[in-house]
Amino acid sequence: MAKLVFFGLDEHEKDVIWKAFAGPSGYEIALHTEPLTVENASLARDADAVGIFVLSRVTREVIKRLPNLKMVAAMSTGFDHIDVEACREHGVTVCNVPHYGETTVAEFAFGLILALARRFRPTFARVDRGDFSRAGLQGMDLAGKTLGLVGTGRIGSHLARIAHAAGMGVIAYDLRPNPALTEDYGVRYMDLDDVLRQADVISLHVPYTEATHHLIDADRLRLVKDTALLVNTSRGGVVDTTAVADALREGRLGGVALDTFEGEDVWIGEEFQGAGEASADELRDALESFGLLHSDRAILTPHNAFNTREAVDRIIATSVENIRAFFAGNPQNVVAGTYQVPAPPAGGGRA
Repeated sequence: MAKLVFFGLDEHEKDVIWKAFAGPSGYEIALHTEPLTVENASLARDADAVGIFVLSRVTREVIKRLPNLKMVAAMSTGFDHIDVEACREHGVTVCNVPHYGETTVAEFAFGLILALARRFRPTFARVDRGDFSRAGLQGMDLAGKTLGLVGTGRIGSHLARIAHAAGMGVIAYDLRPNPALTEDYGVRYMDLDDVLRQADVISLHVPYTEATHHLIDADRLRLVKDTALLVNTSRGGVVDTTAVADALREGRLGGVALDTFEGEDVWIGEEFQGAGEASADELRDALESFGLLHSDRAILTPHNAFNTREAVDRIIATSVENIRAFFAGNPQNVVAGTYQVPAPPAGGGRA
């Protein structure tokens, strides 16, 4: 009987997973509220598989403490919280959830665009103080403005549809343009620098890689309109936070909304659990992001774009399917290079 241990679950998530594996399923289940860290890895000492959200850390040291581990079910699309190389070395398969929240994240991104355009942050703050003056709260229409998408994968494509419905023109940069977006919604593809120059609103939807690190930096921010709005719901490292803070202070950017930002782990304490001490660079980035909060033209949210009940249920459903498929000998959604054909059962664990 395979033993499955899940970490970082709330009560609803525990209930969903328990029901999914209830009955004579051939699995032994353990469910935990706290994220997986090296300190509590003993909770999964005999586990054949662990299920984790992004708050957990599967490091090389954690893997060494789980001698029977065969599979990690990453209940997320990203897997940068997992030492994939260590998993490969120890014959541990990693499966993720490639698609679950395209509409969810796109809706959140458009909400941030609306919040910036209509100055929700200073409006709500003023009303909270009992001040109902409208002075200084004038916003801008989105209809007739140009949305610049950096990345038109599933999330960017859905945001293009929303923006088109709102009367916005859409321009985009992507290494692989989507002709259907051009045909259906009039999306015009162009070079990145041209998108930044022409857009009234810029929304980022690219993965974080070496090539996209600080894709939006000081030089590129000098290309944008002084009134432009910048929204990031992708990964924090895509944007140079210091450069954004400088542009805001100098009046070279109309507003910024960041759901992900450099140094976020330091502020979102639950995400930093088990990650060790923050480095000097992480602390510097955290202080720079905190400084943005002093501008009423900036909105920071705690990596929350994915977080709806429906999206989390889709994540869990796919993770359950990934686990069942793996133990049935037909693994799916495997992170490249981590699956090895199982050897016949033998005694003993991993040294």
